[in-house]
Amino acid sequence: MLVCNRRCYHHIEMKPQTIGRALGIGLRVAGKIAGQRMAGRADGGPASAPGAVADAGVRGRAVGQQAGRTSRGIAAGLGGFLRPFRRVGGILWLEVMGGFFLLPVAVFAPTLWRTRPASPHGPWDKTFLFSALVMAVFFYLSVSSFWRARKR
Repeated sequence: MLVCNRRCYHHIEMKPQTIGRALGIGLRVAGKIAGQRMAGRADGGPASAPGAVADAGVRGRAVGQQAGRTSRGIAAGLGGFLRPFRRVGGILWLEVMGGFFLLPVAVFAPTLWRTRPASPHGPWDKTFLFSALVMAVFFYLSVSSFWRARKR
């Protein structure tokens, strides 16, 4: 019997309902946080009293702190909103890069075939060795990129 730990590949697929729910919740949380922060700010009128300069400094500091809290709240909500896209975008990036790393392998394969030695112990051409090295490096990069995408 196969036991699943909920981190295996078939449980990580992103269904449209899950993405929509995550986006909706993230947007609602960000809006709620922003609304609460904006409603709680201090609205002060023009200062006309003798201690107005000191009050203006205190009010300015309070407004600045409130703006900082509002920015942090919006950033937290936006981070929650973008979290599913970051995961899917990372997987897509790795797969695209794996495909691009396969291109030099396909380009150097005819050169490797054309410059192969006549016998296994025969003279090794520099072009053959260089083509083999380039193909090996880029094939490794491609396979490792696809492997990392599969692990995510």
